[in-house]
Amino acid sequence: MLEERGVRVAEAAPDRVTAIHRCADVLEEIGAVHPAYREAMLDREWAMSTYLGEGVAIPHGLDVSRILVRRDALAVLRFPDGVDWDGFRVTVCVAIAARGDGHVALLAALADILLDPERARALREATDPETIVGMLHSVEGQP
Repeated sequence: MLEERGVRVAEAAPDRVTAIHRCADVLEEIGAVHPAYREAMLDREWAMSTYLGEGVAIPHGLDVSRILVRRDALAVLRFPDGVDWDGFRVTVCVAIAARGDGHVALLAALADILLDPERARALREATDPETIVGMLHSVEGQP
């Protein structure tokens, strides 16, 4: 679900709406979603914040938007200067495009990382896609 081509480590956004648009851009670039999925991501954000904690947000669409997902994928965008996310500072967005529940194991891996302050810091400070993919896949048990 997560490939190096879906990782960006030097993004900038003045606000969370722009950050979500960047997440949608990357999901589109890697062929995971229909362009209309970005509106579903924004709708989801307005329904309930996707801020997860430890500087991480997980923007994704609503259940009804699964028809706009071409293939399950993740995109990880790092915002080194941070983005205000409804009063929280986000430096990493893990954007989700999922038709089913294939992303659940990776989200569990992400939660495991965020529960460990050292690994959470390492994720927030990672500067290359290979490191980010490796962190998530090693916890998830993927090669």
